[in-house]
Amino acid sequence: MIFGPLSRVRLRNTAIGIVAVALVALVWKSGDHSNIAPTSDLRGPKEPDSFIVNGEYRSFDQTGHTSAVITSPRIEQFEAQNTAHMQEPRARMIDTQSGQPWTLRADEGDYQLNEDVVDLSGNVVITRTVGGSTESQLKTERLTLDNKQRIVHTDAPVVMTDPSGVTRATGMKAWIDERIVELNSQVEGQYESSSPR
Repeated sequence: MIFGPLSRVRLRNTAIGIVAVALVALVWKSGDHSNIAPTSDLRGPKEPDSFIVNGEYRSFDQTGHTSAVITSPRIEQFEAQNTAHMQEPRARMIDTQSGQPWTLRADEGDYQLNEDVVDLSGNVVITRTVGGSTESQLKTERLTLDNKQRIVHTDAPVVMTDPSGVTRATGMKAWIDERIVELNSQVEGQYESSSPR
């Protein structure tokens, strides 16, 4: 009987030693990440690195005032390309001279983050209030907003509407702060003359 309790102690110590060795082996193995695929391989090359719900990008001018605000209900970010794909983007660009906003909307947008350039596509509409209450509007299927240079441009057909008439053209470039629009080709206009009173 003297050897009975001593044998149990040895058996218990041996079992504890085996469990300790097993735990050390598991911890050692869990630290080895050489066999784990990069996350880009797991999600695929066309899948985003991250996404934002109800996101907002802000740009500021040299004096620190807001020059543009771009919002989207869903933004998918791709880190390798440093781009973001936006669903239903909306933008508000502030005219630095007058402080009046230009509003812009589209079905989709691809934002090149380093360049501060947004390529918009699908039902692109730019609206600006003119003379206090009337609106002028530009519609096209695709448009590039270059916020650094403060210009918008497209080579697609455009339709511009204001209270005095409608202008159609193919291709356009506009300077936001100077309020200058340059139409490229096939320009047609239809205007109503105001009747004398």
